[in-house]
Amino acid sequence: MVVALLTAAGVGTRMGQDIPKQFMHVENKPIIIHTMEAFQRHPNVDAIMVVILPAWIEVLKAYANQFNITKLKWVVSGGKTGQESIYNGILELKEELSGDDIVMVHDGNRCMVSDEIISNSIAAFNMYGSAVASVPCVEAVFRSSDNGLSSTISIPREQLYRTQTPHTYTLEKLLWAHNEAKQRGITNTAASCVLMQELGETVYFSKGSEENLKITTVDDMMIFKALLHTKKDSWLK
Repeated sequence: MVVALLTAAGVGTRMGQDIPKQFMHVENKPIIIHTMEAFQRHPNVDAIMVVILPAWIEVLKAYANQFNITKLKWVVSGGKTGQESIYNGILELKEELSGDDIVMVHDGNRCMVSDEIISNSIAAFNMYGSAVASVPCVEAVFRSSDNGLSSTISIPREQLYRTQTPHTYTLEKLLWAHNEAKQRGITNTAASCVLMQELGETVYFSKGSEENLKITTVDDMMIFKALLHTKKDSWLK
């Protein structure tokens, strides 16, 4: 079984709005529904779990019913951190799935995840046993030790990749990582790939996209709206 575990338990502080960003409407539907629809339509995804703010659980269920998200099987309360929220989700899955079932951890506010990204993540997982969506860094990058005022150290961009989601692992591997984190006192790694790296695991990349943006600010919201109304020209390869 392939399960999409969507994290949507943040309060959206950086967005600065009156409701959590995942429930803000774009094109007459909440952001979280846009994300759920991406996994709903993918033929290789069997079920969806959403980890959400406790007070919004019934709201989410109502929206899922309204927009016919039939793959939604679990809605779980989030924790105080992203890491804790993911742990809450996988503990719930542990009760109903086997350890070798596949879990795709994905940001609930990363709506533009495409069929190709999901398919490539599953393909990379089948090849390497895990997969993290990523894009190569195309900008010149500098490291600063004075809060961004200056730098004398650049990092070759050919060596740099920016990770996105989904992060695809077996349920057993995610449970192992989070249990190890508790034992070692690792408490605030919202990205599963970072947690795996801290535990000595190799991170295998799958194909991401610049369009697969995470909606965090009002600017991101505007970009998302623009992308919804943009189609790739037929002559572009």
